[in-house]
Amino acid sequence: MIGDGTRCVHGGHEPGVPGTPMHPGPVLSSTFELGLPSDPTPADFYGRSDNPTWRALETAIGKLDGGECVVFASGMAAIAAVLRLAGRDGALVLPSDGYYLARSLAHSELVPLGVEVRETPTAAPLPSLDGAALVLLETPSNPGLDVADIAAAAAAAHAVGALLAVDNTTATPLGQRPLELGADLVIASDTKALAGHGDVVLGHVSARDPELVARLREARSRGGAVLGPMEAWLAHRGLATLDLRLARQAQNAAALVPVLRAHPAVSDVRWPGDPADPAHAVAARQMRRWNGVLRFTLASEAAVGEFLAASRLIGSATSFGGLRSTVDRRRRWGDDVAEGLLRFSAGCEDESDLVPDVCAALDAITA
Repeated sequence: MIGDGTRCVHGGHEPGVPGTPMHPGPVLSSTFELGLPSDPTPADFYGRSDNPTWRALETAIGKLDGGECVVFASGMAAIAAVLRLAGRDGALVLPSDGYYLARSLAHSELVPLGVEVRETPTAAPLPSLDGAALVLLETPSNPGLDVADIAAAAAAAHAVGALLAVDNTTATPLGQRPLELGADLVIASDTKALAGHGDVVLGHVSARDPELVARLREARSRGGAVLGPMEAWLAHRGLATLDLRLARQAQNAAALVPVLRAHPAVSDVRWPGDPADPAHAVAARQMRRWNGVLRFTLASEAAVGEFLAASRLIGSATSFGGLRSTVDRRRRWGDDVAEGLLRFSAGCEDESDLVPDVCAALDAITA
């Protein structure tokens, strides 16, 4: 079986031809030659419909996910396409503790159109799914890092004729393959770990059902939620190092967890890779490997400020999965969490530098 690193490096690249670039650049064109009116319409005819650079990235991601990938202009564009497609067929079941904009979109745009929206915590058993068209899981959840049983949710959804979609952003396609566990759709914000360098915004949806894939491609073209070829090319380039980055990030997270648990300024440490974590048993059953995203709580917003001011390495940013370690105080964006709850994204710094820096920043807290 081909390993993760090999698939990341070689995915989406055609066999080499002498004299051609080993690393072809983006196809920067919005228009393509159509030929004579009697000629068949080529795959590439207009930049909103398709682009060779998209297809290269989609091939690479699709093989990692185990399905066919459709790339979108952002993770939210990917989520919106899925919710709008399924919302016309019945109720939507969403995580009450997942990414807040998914709930906001459903309540602000779909409820006024008559779509029923139900919410349930990630770690809780699913409620009755009668009348549901789609169940969306986010596992591990953002920012709580609770874990849902994907296989059990797939069985429950399919029993009532509903689709199961899984937001796989936190886990990445190397950490978890929801399609293999019974999900119909896997969604991700590839702005995060997959591209990994904090320089692009994009997302994707993968599926195995050709009809679902066709509907997603149509929704992307009709709605215009398309990414530029440069963004696709940068993401494809970033994907090549996902295996390496994920390994270092997980190593750093594993080193930080015991330090955080032992520090008096810290409470409520969560990381599914920790055997002591409440979600570890389910996570270990369905995840292939861990990542660098963890969470913990400081006493107050002021304590967060002191922590950041004292650190030499930790940045403050509302994203995760990048090369540099960052924190995000989630209450800032309206999440129903404690004032001092931080989502910590362990980066690719040396463990010998990162752990002492975090310890020193925690020791500097007086609030």
